[in-house]
Amino acid sequence: MSFKASRVLVASRNFANDATFEIKVRSGLRLEEGPPVTTVLTREDGLKYYRMMQTVHRMELKADQLYKQKIIRGFCHLCDGQEACCVGLEAGINPTDHLITAYRAHGFTFTRGLSVREILAELTGRKGGCAKGKGGSMHMYAKNFYGGNGIVGAQVLALACKYNGKDEVCLTLYGDGAANQGQIFEAYNMAALWKLPCIFICENNRYGMGTSVERAAASTDYYKRGDFIPGLRVDGMDILCVREATRFAAAYCRSGKGPILMELQTYRYHGHSMSDPGVSYRTREEIQEVRSKSDPIMLLKDRMVNNNLASVEELKEIDVEVRKEIEDAAQFATADPEPPLEELGYHIYSSDPPFEVRGANQWIKFKSVS
Repeated sequence: MSFKASRVLVASRNFANDATFEIKVRSGLRLEEGPPVTTVLTREDGLKYYRMMQTVHRMELKADQLYKQKIIRGFCHLCDGQEACCVGLEAGINPTDHLITAYRAHGFTFTRGLSVREILAELTGRKGGCAKGKGGSMHMYAKNFYGGNGIVGAQVLALACKYNGKDEVCLTLYGDGAANQGQIFEAYNMAALWKLPCIFICENNRYGMGTSVERAAASTDYYKRGDFIPGLRVDGMDILCVREATRFAAAYCRSGKGPILMELQTYRYHGHSMSDPGVSYRTREEIQEVRSKSDPIMLLKDRMVNNNLASVEELKEIDVEVRKEIEDAAQFATADPEPPLEELGYHIYSSDPPFEVRGANQWIKFKSVS
């Protein structure tokens, strides 16, 4: 069947407008009630989520390819396998809410509103990148998205939300490896004392760098780590579960009750970074089993097809369109020029008059322009 004939077939078919699904938040702590046990997925939302997750997935595979071609250099942490986390979290909050994460940031940069072109161009260090080619993989930024930073930065954001009296929340993300660090507990304490609208989110992908959670943590119940802060353990491979848990957590924070903690149980297919093959501390069979049984894109696809929200042909069309978008973005990211050396000191401040910045020694000067 030709692509054109497939489009005609899809257009002539009567799809359901929505469907109801059972969801399950695995555990809760210090909560009288939790997220709903069922949710409605509209056909429109389902198609949007599918396209977004597929875009994140294909973008990360393209980044892998460009890295192996030595077009992308330096640190590069990919999030394929964790697509339901970034897309599901975004589906549960407002564009005016705030989000800050660690270095596995490409997916969140996209869901917060930046284009694939801007992201891939940033990875290749080009002028058209979202940080003008100066940030790279770990330092991307968008409106109300504060890139790859430590958790303390998120704490200030949540304080600003309350101080300004706006009905906004801050999502602060960290991994299971970082969950054992002391400053997180300091942030828990401060957020609880001041009742800040902060959703602490632990993306538990089962391995902190190359160390399994069982070897790194005496307790792997990360959603209980807040102690006096309520917590939820969520299936991070199920986008509907992530969306509903996030909506619940955001409503909890907006009501003035203070912070809440979410543990998203997820999985990354790549290694910790591009320098990590990802198979010295886990087997290829383990990775393949997760792909075959719990892949977030596959789970959403099956739900939509089995409940007449979409057809296999229609989703294949989206796949083709996404692949083309990624290829076009990659061509731009490899052809766009690098930023000139004289712009090295630009954009230190957002709205200051130009000033001089010292270079590697006192005789080298760069001009800084906002």
